[in-house]
Amino acid sequence: MAKITAAEVNKLRKTTGAGMMDCKNALVEADGDFEKAIEILRKKGQKVAAKRADRDSSEGAAIAKVNDANTHGVVISLNCETDFVAKNDSFVTLANELADLALDYDSKDAFLAADYKGMTVQEKLTEQTGVIGEKIEIGGFEKLSAPFVGSYIHAGNKIAVLTGLSHAVDGAEEAAKNVAMQAAAMNPVALNEEGVDQSVIDKEIEIAKDQLRQEGKPEAMLDNIAKGKLKRFFKDNTLVNQDYIKDSKQSVAQYLKSVNADLKVVGFKRVALG
Repeated sequence: MAKITAAEVNKLRKTTGAGMMDCKNALVEADGDFEKAIEILRKKGQKVAAKRADRDSSEGAAIAKVNDANTHGVVISLNCETDFVAKNDSFVTLANELADLALDYDSKDAFLAADYKGMTVQEKLTEQTGVIGEKIEIGGFEKLSAPFVGSYIHAGNKIAVLTGLSHAVDGAEEAAKNVAMQAAAMNPVALNEEGVDQSVIDKEIEIAKDQLRQEGKPEAMLDNIAKGKLKRFFKDNTLVNQDYIKDSKQSVAQYLKSVNADLKVVGFKRVALG
């Protein structure tokens, strides 16, 4: 049996993130073979992942990243089972590293298959499931490109948002962040009226009509009154039409015009935990 030194255990711990005793036991089982010990720890992760596959992973860290040119961004969530793990510095660090990597990939599947320090992202998630003992997975994965892309991460990494603006004008960075804060706080269903799914519109109209019937309104009046209520729904639930949270006397669209007459928000992506 090979003699296992503290230095070897520490090296394996730094490489994999596994606990000291898990690393020592893996090295003993591998008879001192470092690569074999890594494989043993990965297999342990696979076993834990299989056992916890049906667990709810609604905690974690939502992270938004934007490229240096501010023309392209990604927002992801690294999900886990408990808030205790989600607040761990090493977990948040991993979430940030994975978000940096995700900037280069156009789909979640391609990202999960990407190389992360000698293994795929999916293999890293499986490994960390074994290390931490909780289900670890990528939840949200959204990309956004625009002439100017900004971001905002809400305190505690519970919500992350990207916003795309029509022009890279003076003040665009602050404006993009402010609009991203708006989307984080108010959770709009779409950018504007055109972006609202028809099924949502139909449901809102039917709800409005049911309420009006209960109020005793004549059937002939229902369509017109329901359309008025739908306009209110658009105002409250579409980003450009919402009252701006920092100045309710103007809409988000009006706020952007105050920054630059030609400035508009052209897209947003929001990922939230829970």
